[in-house]
Amino acid sequence: MSHIVDLACQPEVTAFFDGETNTISYVVKDPASSACAVIDSVLDIDYAAGRTSTLQADKIIAFVEKARLQVEWLIETHAHADHLSAAPYLQERLGGKLGIGEQITVVQETFGKIFNEGTEFQRDGSQFDRLFTDGDSYTIGGMSVFTMHTPGHTPACMTHVIGNAAFVGDTLFMPDSGSARADFPGGDAGILFDSIQKLLTLPPQMRLFMCHDYGPNGREIQWETTVADELAHNIHVGGGRSREDFIRFRTERDATLAMPRLIIPSIQVNIRAGDLPEPDDSGTRFIKVPLNKL
Repeated sequence: MSHIVDLACQPEVTAFFDGETNTISYVVKDPASSACAVIDSVLDIDYAAGRTSTLQADKIIAFVEKARLQVEWLIETHAHADHLSAAPYLQERLGGKLGIGEQITVVQETFGKIFNEGTEFQRDGSQFDRLFTDGDSYTIGGMSVFTMHTPGHTPACMTHVIGNAAFVGDTLFMPDSGSARADFPGGDAGILFDSIQKLLTLPPQMRLFMCHDYGPNGREIQWETTVADELAHNIHVGGGRSREDFIRFRTERDATLAMPRLIIPSIQVNIRAGDLPEPDDSGTRFIKVPLNKL
């Protein structure tokens, strides 16, 4: 590992669960200062009515303002396919730089074609303030953060390691939920397996924070586990499962899964760093529905 893990650094993590999309957003605070980062925020949408709202994001704003925190970063672990990002809304009200993995350009190119985006849609990641590379680093107050490129679910997936806490996006789920699908355009089950193995080289006591949880078998929603627990108990990759077995299992399972309910609006918004599509002459914004493409 190119970076030294600082387990003595213990960021204060506050989770915000969105029951509509089963997404967990986080405020991650430097215990020695008021500095914090917001990871994987959610913009609410009533897809049937075509209306967006900011209920979930306003909860984060209220928390940050009450605690008098200073937002330094708005982090997207990847371009989500199941919820819209609220990053621009939060940035306008709280400040902070918006960052995502550099392979967002690959995602923009892929989905720019699927959604027939015009030449005005930039595919160079310039909608974001920072494009992270594998092994990149930045700070939140006095905390050092390093990034791990963990593709497979999407090409742009990044894990952010902050002291004794790692935010894994959709690369890994809770042990009883396994792993994320790998069948979206640009996904790859073998690469996902490799990324998970890379994650599991972190120290056993490293806290892992999920982006999603669905409460399998009726259990309560959970979002925090450890590398040790994943190694021992993850139903998809734990116990020494082989790469070939994982690829076979993941491919067969993905073939049975429906597309996420919000993939069409989510991708179009998230490849724009959370900005909604440009309005037409009347001021109305539209989401495109590509037929027989996904």
